[in-house]
Amino acid sequence: MEGRKFRFGLVGAGVIGPFHAEAIRDIPEAELTVVADTVPERARKLAEQFGCDWTDDWRSLLEREDVDIVDICTPSGLHGEIAVPALEAGKHVVVEKPLEITLEKCDKIIEAARRNDRKVCVIFQSRFRPAYQKVKRAIEEGKFGRLVFGAAYVEWYRSQEYYDSGDWRGTWALDGGGALMNQSIHYVDLLQWMMGPVDTVFAFCETLAHVRIEVEDVAVAALKFKSGALGYIFGTTAMYPGLSAGIKVVGENGTAVVDDGEIVVWAFKGEEEEVKKPSEEKVAVGAASATAGMTSEWHRRQLEDFILALKEGREPMVNAEEGRKSVEIILAIYESARRGEPVKLPLK
Repeated sequence: MEGRKFRFGLVGAGVIGPFHAEAIRDIPEAELTVVADTVPERARKLAEQFGCDWTDDWRSLLEREDVDIVDICTPSGLHGEIAVPALEAGKHVVVEKPLEITLEKCDKIIEAARRNDRKVCVIFQSRFRPAYQKVKRAIEEGKFGRLVFGAAYVEWYRSQEYYDSGDWRGTWALDGGGALMNQSIHYVDLLQWMMGPVDTVFAFCETLAHVRIEVEDVAVAALKFKSGALGYIFGTTAMYPGLSAGIKVVGENGTAVVDDGEIVVWAFKGEEEEVKKPSEEKVAVGAASATAGMTSEWHRRQLEDFILALKEGREPMVNAEEGRKSVEIILAIYESARRGEPVKLPLK
């Protein structure tokens, strides 16, 4: 495909779709050719904004020669039923987190990609933020020494109106879970990316602050990593008015804390410590709106990596196998909460 643009067909023009459209628009080697949504007015509006075709039938994208990549921004439980046919049709696939909501569905996507020699990119755009990449590099370079502790926290608020705004929100069938599977999964991904595979989880998950939802709005899990390090995951959509989210990494030589994409603690033995309060304007990120404080910049950087991977014939930073890992951790947490006992990974 050297010399021409990579052409995207976007499926889902709801909350997150416009961010993908912006990211595609801002990449010189990319082009948005068509938007699909089951709500025609939503598809038409987004298509007019970005100067492309629209349709209310996503399957029509699979037959179009001007679609190289199908970009899926639908409710989580629908990802697989779009991704697999797209891969079978010879399209590459971009899919919003989570990859899918069960391991069986994740594996069907992985198998379809392998069978058809196509690439899958799972959107975990936080991996492309400089602060998290700095921590990852420091771990790889041995700056922390032995890792002893890691934590992910998501202290957000979602109103009852947020859950009531869509029939799929807060359901097991289409959301796949609550504060963990929908919101905290970005930070679960970052935690396992930095700390390595999880060995055991022991968790509690409850619905305490919302009604008419099936899933958790408060969850806490203790972790043991395969390296021997310990940790925790805390995720909630009940912390009014919505605070911050981040990662803590502790090694025998020092500690790093990244809060809302900003390094607030960088302290290593024998070095001058960097400790600062998070910027006050960043607090709004955890507020009631699902897109409060969001930018398409990090989506753009991830899509740029995907395009480069296609050109170079390599895997993208977050392929389907990588995207599966956070889903498995969260499903293990749910299983532990249901059973009231520790659960080991990998899940059987």
